[in-house]
Amino acid sequence: MELEKLDDLVKLAGKKGKKILVVAAAEDRHILVAIKNAAENQLITPVLVGDKTAISQLCEEIGYDLNGIELHDTRDQETSCSLSVKLVKEGKAEILMKGMVPTATLLKAVLEKENGLRNRDVLSHFALIEIPGYRKLIGITDAAINIQPDLKEKVCIIQNAVEAFHWLGHNKPGVAILAPVETINPKITATMDAAALYVMCLRNQIHGCTIDGPLALDNAVSEEAARHKGIEGTVAGNADILVVPDLNSGNILYKSLIFLAGGTAAAVVMGADVPIVLTSRADSGRSKFMSIALAAAMDHSPAATSV
Repeated sequence: MELEKLDDLVKLAGKKGKKILVVAAAEDRHILVAIKNAAENQLITPVLVGDKTAISQLCEEIGYDLNGIELHDTRDQETSCSLSVKLVKEGKAEILMKGMVPTATLLKAVLEKENGLRNRDVLSHFALIEIPGYRKLIGITDAAINIQPDLKEKVCIIQNAVEAFHWLGHNKPGVAILAPVETINPKITATMDAAALYVMCLRNQIHGCTIDGPLALDNAVSEEAARHKGIEGTVAGNADILVVPDLNSGNILYKSLIFLAGGTAAAVVMGADVPIVLTSRADSGRSKFMSIALAAAMDHSPAATSV
């Protein structure tokens, strides 16, 4: 299965039935607009956690009828996050979303040793980006959480991204390990890591995907560029997932595609029991809605998890 447009996520989510989404600190106008849109499209059943008075006022302003919607009144951000995580832990919600709360506060609750949601050593940001003129959605990881991941952490980041594709029904995504050059250079750590990751995949230490690297960006996404450089394989020129070397390069690539190339992103945090929708204040309304659609399209039942 290959997704071409973000609207395909909405169609896919619609086929899988409504998911229960809990929002931690839901007193955020833009988040509530996205939640309203997703609920009206029959993608989710929302559970709102936060300041009841503020949430009710905002919902009245945007014309969102709270009748029949589960609403938990809390008075501080930490309580909102811990209660939201608890609802997921108890099976009362299938998606967690960040509202008006710092990312660190939400992730602290997610990572809590006894009652948290982490199921892998590393949490990582995963985005599917729709780029005008490009033939399909392309995944990018990690552009928001891990600063300078080492080889072990990169394995987890890849597994998280591959798991996202599996949850979407793509059982063998092609993963490009990005670097500035295609040759292995001991002075460029990204190329050394890429070579190790390639071999690890060949030996089934990383499975459920095909890995190639090191690959420069052009050879990862352009069949013509890969052909000119004589790079062969199923990933070159046709990557599904781009794994960046570090946060600097990932964040620059991610924002360049959005603000210069006119792209739109749907993004979640992977590595927990459920997808976590963690949007930025600078994200467009469509991006927030599509991030919810991405999480709702994921089949994260145990049978669907094979990484």
